[in-house]
Parts: sequence; C-alpha cells; structure tokens
Amino acid sequence: MDAVPNQRILVVDDEAAIRDLVGSYLRNEGFEVDEAVDGEDALTRLAGKPPDLVVLDLRLPGLSGLDVLREIRQISPVAVIVLSARADEADKLIGLELGADDYVTKPFSPRELVARVRAVLRRQRADAAAGSDEVTRLDGLTVDTGRHEVRVDGESVELTSLEFQLLAALAEAPGRVFTRRQLIERVWGWDFYGDERLVDVHIGNLRRAIGDAADDPRFIGTVRGVGYKCVGVPQ
Repeated sequence: MDAVPNQRILVVDDEAAIRDLVGSYLRNEGFEVDEAVDGEDALTRLAGKPPDLVVLDLRLPGLSGLDVLREIRQISPVAVIVLSARADEADKLIGLELGADDYVTKPFSPRELVARVRAVLRRQRADAAAGSDEVTRLDGLTVDTGRHEVRVDGESVELTSLEFQLLAALAEAPGRVFTRRQLIERVWGWDFYGDERLVDVHIGNLRRAIGDAADDPRFIGTVRGVGYKCVGVPQ
C-alpha cells in the first residue's frame, strides 16, 4: 500500500454499483473517496475541493465524460483516468487526446484500476520532487524539471504533467532511442501493464503543444518500429 495520507480520489459514474465497487477498493488502499453521479456534479465538486485524481466514466447522462474532461483541462491539471466501454476504441483515443492520463476499459478489474491510480499518483509525486537545478537546454527548447517549465524559442508552453514527464525523459538523453516500453517504465512506472499505444497518443499531444511535426521533427523524432528520440541539439 503506497497511498499518501489524505489523497482524495473523485469517482464519477452514474452507476451506483460501480461507484460503490471502485470506492470500496480505493478506501481499502488508504485513499479518501468522493463520488459524483454525473458531469455537472463532478465539476461542482472539482470547484469546491479539488481531488488528487479523478476516475471518470465516459458514458454519463447529460454532460458526457468527454465534455467533462474538456472542462477539467480548461481549469485544472488534476490527473484523470477515464473509464471506457471496451467497444468504444474511438472514445478511448479521444479521451487521451483531450488530456487523460490513462484509461481503463469496462468491464475492468478493480485491482487493476487501483494499480493504475497508484502509478499515476506516484508519477506526480516524482514530478513534484524533481530537483530545482535540473535544466536541460537544447536548440530552441528549455526543460526545467524543478520549476516544471518548458520554453520553446523563449515562449512558455503549458503541458500536462504526463506530457512534461515524457518530454523530460527524452530531452535528458538527446539522440538516444527509447522504446515505448522504456518510456512507459520511466513515466507510468515499471508495473504499468496497459496498452503501449498510450505513448503514441501522448507523444502526438506533446508534439502539438510544442509546435513540433512528426514528418519534419525539430525536437521529437520517430524511429519506425522502435520508438522515439529527442533530435534537439544540446546547448
């Protein structure tokens, strides 16, 4: 058990049975749990007392889970794990593109969901604990892990925690090729056993945020059949 005292999880699902099941497992692991029955309820609770992580069902009545995620990303960097019906592959990919940290498909294992929650929160703690003097400078790109700041050509760029961690992992070793699995171990954690396509979606988000292009990369290059590397020139 590695839950930090008072860490709060907001579980958003219109099915009481799902909320009860997920809440029970999370409480057994030492987390505080709040529950929301729909999207409007979730946004109200986020505005009142922000949680450390949100478990968000995509299929909600009224305001959809995707709409809720869009709203969350406008106002908060809070970690989000989406729940998606197994058949809705497009919804899962859209959720990741909108800034979800991870997804879990329905039907799901509560133990797996708890493991994903713990992995995302561990990554955030490691991010927050980064040293204040760790700055990587490449041609046109600065990554300051202590301040959690990224600048492209001198202009500040807003990234999610996950996007920042991906960029930092690549930038600290320019030219080194990282497989998707290696990036997952560095960013999500060695015990993560989800779909490796997560990396591709978040790399795409990261590229858009820093103004990079897959076909003419300035900072992040693709090595076909292998993974990704930082192509920036160290300064």
